[in-house]
Amino acid sequence: MRGGIGPMSPSSGTMGPGRGGAGRGTIGGMDRDDRVETLSEAECLQLLGTVPLGRVVYTEHALPAVLPVAFRVAADGRLILALRTGTRVARALDGTVAAFQVDDFDRTGRCGWSVLVHGRAEVVRDAGERAALRAGGLRPWVPEPGPEYVAISPELVSGRRILPDATRPARPAPALPGRPA
Repeated sequence: MRGGIGPMSPSSGTMGPGRGGAGRGTIGGMDRDDRVETLSEAECLQLLGTVPLGRVVYTEHALPAVLPVAFRVAADGRLILALRTGTRVARALDGTVAAFQVDDFDRTGRCGWSVLVHGRAEVVRDAGERAALRAGGLRPWVPEPGPEYVAISPELVSGRRILPDATRPARPAPALPGRPA
């Protein structure tokens, strides 16, 4: 899906496509921050290949479930997820529409991006393709008992970027539990 919600048109009071312009405005009395920009589909697809881990969103027992997974963008544009063999996830995904989300951010600068993909998920059944994925090093983060692969064919792609706030001084990020400050 290309484009998205952009800035409010001062003359019409409606939302339009685009990235937003300079300055600040209001939407229904609330400040609109031009630090948020809508990414193009091409930008989203480029960003997908810059991180090794994403989150697959699927339905399990009629409830939404989210699982972090290792993945790769295939040459044909499909997202190939590496799952542990024998888990319920591959069965739950096979033949369904799923969502996949990736992001990256700078905690100190309070900026970053997020990409969301919706598409049909299918277990990779072709032995040659599975062997090539294994040989290429795509593995689940918990590697045993070995990889099982699911491909998501992107149908809807959207994303947003939050730009640094030039009006605020950078603050140090708080330490996370179990990690040094």
